[in-house]
Amino acid sequence: MQRAHAASEGGEGATPWPHKFQVSHTLPEFVAAFSGLADGARDEATTVRVAGRAMRKAGQGKLIFYDLHGGGAKIQVMSDPKSYKAGADAWEAINDRLRRGDVVGVVGKPGKSKRGELSIFPEALELLSPCLHMLPKGQGSEVLKDPDTRFRKRYLDLMVNEGGAKVFDVRSRIVRGVRKYLDDRGFLEVETPMMNMVAGGATAKPFVTHFNELGINVFMRVAPELYLKTCVVGGLDRVYEIGRQFRNEGMDLTHNPEFTTCEFYMAYADYHDLMDMTEEMISGLVKEIHGSYKVKYQPKDGAEFEIDFSPPWPRIPMLDGLVKALSTHEKPVDAAWLVAPGALARPDAVDMLKKAHVEAGGELCA
Repeated sequence: MQRAHAASEGGEGATPWPHKFQVSHTLPEFVAAFSGLADGARDEATTVRVAGRAMRKAGQGKLIFYDLHGGGAKIQVMSDPKSYKAGADAWEAINDRLRRGDVVGVVGKPGKSKRGELSIFPEALELLSPCLHMLPKGQGSEVLKDPDTRFRKRYLDLMVNEGGAKVFDVRSRIVRGVRKYLDDRGFLEVETPMMNMVAGGATAKPFVTHFNELGINVFMRVAPELYLKTCVVGGLDRVYEIGRQFRNEGMDLTHNPEFTTCEFYMAYADYHDLMDMTEEMISGLVKEIHGSYKVKYQPKDGAEFEIDFSPPWPRIPMLDGLVKALSTHEKPVDAAWLVAPGALARPDAVDMLKKAHVEAGGELCA
């Protein structure tokens, strides 16, 4: 590639990193526009320009196939010398250069193969960005399986695991949905400081950083609570913030030291109002994103099961629920004393709760 780039600088060839390739359709737009074509048809009246990453290359005589991926969509490129405007020699040269993993620009006619696969029949191909490292082999959603590699090299996960970008898309839709739900109900979105003199708003160990200009240490926020409450005190009756929090504590596949939260405050409301809002917001988001209140979930270990977000949700007093859970546990524990008035104010309440956890075989929270 360095030799090819040097040759292009000397006017002897095409650069492997051209300045621009103008696309007429994204791959999802191409799929939406031309998926209705008949099997074996080709729209000779339409010329399109698309680009994506070539994730498969195969040959059959004078026909070269590529799978072009981008934007969560996939189309097939069916390249033959007869359709290539620059001639057979140029067709052979460009197809010799293109490799799996390269980002490729395609100019051609939309159509479908005889087997009904949505395709583009190129009149011109252009290497837009070469892939300089060998990609893991395979196709599908589990080409790259090692969790450590997937999370440390997320770009590689997105490249080779089909459907990997869906997680990003769903997350973005959730954040937009939460923001719209609150905006529609008169909440005002604010931004509060991320560096504080006091690590307040939650009981958590903060990250410490240094403010060079003032010569002092400050804390990365563990929660936006205190600043949001001052907004309410100042007369902003409904406020919220969607932003990052930082807690210098444990870390595993489900706990990250930096994470996003939505925290909102509403004057003249109580926890019953918040339960109503939480139920309405979350069930509505599930219905909007999945088209149903029921979602199937596949845990890392164990069988797939279904979660039903259909409203209304059961509302269980915390202590009553704890007593029931302990009594129906595989190692039943009698904790009926918890529902007595003032139970948690008893001097031995903590010791009794610890004993119940031990008897149930559970892990104690810090």
